[in-house]
Order: sequence, then C-alpha cells, then structure tokens
Amino acid sequence: MKTLLEDAQKAGKTLLMLSEERINAALHSTGENILDKTQIILAENQKDLDRMNPSDPKYDRLKLTAERIEGIVADLENVIHLPSPSGRILMETVRPNGLKIKKTSVPFGVIGVIYEARPNVSLDVFSLCFKAGNVCVLKGGSDAEYSNRAIVSAIREVLQSFSIPAACCTLLPSGREATAALLNACGFVDLIIPRGSRSLIQFVRENAKIPVIETGAGVCHTYFDAEGDREIGQAVVANAKMRRVSVCNALDCLIIHEKRLSDLPFICEKLQAGNVIIYADEPSHQALSGFYPDNLLQHAAEEHFGVEFLDYKMSVKTVPDMEEALKHIARYGSRHSECIVSENGETAGRFQNQADAACVYVNAPTSFSDGAQFGLGAEIGISTQKLHARGPMALEELTTYKWLIDGRGQIRK
Repeated sequence: MKTLLEDAQKAGKTLLMLSEERINAALHSTGENILDKTQIILAENQKDLDRMNPSDPKYDRLKLTAERIEGIVADLENVIHLPSPSGRILMETVRPNGLKIKKTSVPFGVIGVIYEARPNVSLDVFSLCFKAGNVCVLKGGSDAEYSNRAIVSAIREVLQSFSIPAACCTLLPSGREATAALLNACGFVDLIIPRGSRSLIQFVRENAKIPVIETGAGVCHTYFDAEGDREIGQAVVANAKMRRVSVCNALDCLIIHEKRLSDLPFICEKLQAGNVIIYADEPSHQALSGFYPDNLLQHAAEEHFGVEFLDYKMSVKTVPDMEEALKHIARYGSRHSECIVSENGETAGRFQNQADAACVYVNAPTSFSDGAQFGLGAEIGISTQKLHARGPMALEELTTYKWLIDGRGQIRK
C-alpha cells in the first residue's frame, strides 16, 4: 500500500510538467479506449451485479449499460473542452515597494476518493483530477470491484501509451485495510473526498488525518407553497423522485402547505406508476386516502423524516406556512438540495435566501443538482459543507492557490 501511495505522489511531479494539449489528448484517447472496451467492462460489471440482490437500492447505481458508458464518456469529452483551472491568475498587484504579487491557481496534488457502488465515479474522478493536474487515488467498494478494475485498467493503458505514469490513476484494493491506509496517508495524499452514504461520510470525517471535503448524502425536500402551480408541482415531484431513485439528488420528502392538501392526490398521481411508497403525516394521509393505492400509502412516523431513501419511497409533511417548511428542512435536511414550487416571486426569493443548502431551486426539480447539468462538464461530487467548495464540485474546486512574489532586492524594515 505504501508503494502505491509513493508512486502516486511521484506521478504528481510528472503531471505538473504536462501541457494542457497533452492532457486533453490523453483524455480523448481514454474515452475512445473505454468505448472500445465496452463489452469487456459490461462483462466485468455483470460479475458485480451477480453478487448483489436486484432489489437493493445500490443495484441501479452499480449497473452499467452501453448507453450509460456512452454518457460517462460524453461527460469526459465535456471536460476536455473546458479550460484548465490550473495556472490562472486570480489576483495581481504591485506593492508600493515594487514587489509584484500574484495569486495563482494550482492543483492540490494527490486526491484520494472513497466511494461505494458507483463505477462511473472511477472515470469521472480521473477525468476531472487529470484535467486539473491532480493524481487520483481511488478506493472503490467491494460491490464494484470488477467494474472498477476494468475501467481503471483501460485508463492506465492510455496513460502508458502516452508515456505518462500509470500511477496518475491509482486504484487501491477494495478491502478495509486500504481505506485505513488512505485515511492515514499523511505526506502522500493532500485531500480526501468521500462519495456515498451518510455513514461512509461520517466514518471518513471521524477517522481521516487528511483534510476532507464532504460530499454525497442528500436528504432533499420539495415545498409546495400555497401559491404553487399544481401542474408544475406534479412534474417537479415526479421527476425529482423517480428519475433515478438511487442518486443523492432524488426527492425524499414533499412538504405541502395545508391550504393545498386538496391538490395532493394530483401532485402525487404520477408516483403510482413507480409504485412509490408514501409515508404521509395525518393531514396528508387523509387527503390521499381513496386516491392513492392503499398498499402504497402508509402513516408516517418520526423515522420517515430526515431519511435518504435511495428507493421508491417518500415522506409527506403538512405545514401551515413557509416558515414551518424551512424549520422542517433545517431539522431534517442535509444541506444538499432543496426546492420550492411557488408562483409568488417574493415567497420564492425568501425561500432561496433562507434555505440552508448548496442548491436551492424554484419550480425545478432537485434532480438537476449535477455538475454536467450545471455546465461544469462532470462532477466529483456534491459538497454539502461550506469550506472551500459547496454544491457540484468540478474542475475549479480541484485546485487551491499559491502566492508568487517577484522582487528586485527589496528588504523589509
């Protein structure tokens, strides 16, 4: 393990010397190689799928298809066309004594990423880290072991063909020993980014001796206001809940103004097609009873709020006003993505101002919380903290900065 980390650190020195043109060419060839090896990658992915129960919410995240692989490569191509975030002059000044001072963006160096059953993360992380001038050390879960190996093997083939150290993309073994080694790799790894469940993120935060950026866990709410448009509400709720239930931007709780309970059956109508189980508080349960299938409608308990379901499940909370909606979000949210459906611009503006989350939507679903959807090419994750990065993390967030000072012999009195 120490050898792998040492090689990754050495590779970072080489990466600093590569031109943006060479980096882009290697990324383009990587995409082509991934597409050429689609059938091999799918075969390895099937080995992982065979070990998982299809009813497990992680199954959809783990599953690769030819179409999904094409989408992942398309994100990589988007990254290629974005300008490099490294080497940008962020600030420049000349002091009265003649010192020339520049604040310049630079790569972090070596970035470790710990993630669960999401093999697409392997390519996303590599493309973003490599474009920004960083080495990536990947620690995937055992659930996606075969898939991750196949993808990283295809990446390293291209790196070697460009005479670039293969260690620029390092995949650690899937066991727990590798996790412990990565979290304690002081002097070798500059930053740790966990992607996955709340328990994974908490474990990394509590055990890492390296700076951590928290990403992933998303308890997302949509508040349907007293002045919400029912057609928009139905579309937003259905898309946020059912587009992909296994991702962090999926809807977990619908909050509805008590004056609009009569519209609740219409708002939830499309959820029946996905057999979405609704855990409704008493007022919303009464409003849905007789309109929503009895086998899918259940009474909500305390444990159904503040849950990232990652499944065809959703809770419903009734409130008398927006202030109570915001209190509910503050108590149960994860600062990921929140939404309001309202035709009142002042109300919507106050919600956006007061909801404490990385992404706050008006009349649009939380499913848009994604780096590619934001025009960032791809993402390494959704940061739910406030230090350094917040929201979709892409190229710019994978750099830090340093000060460059030029003088002509000036001395300080």
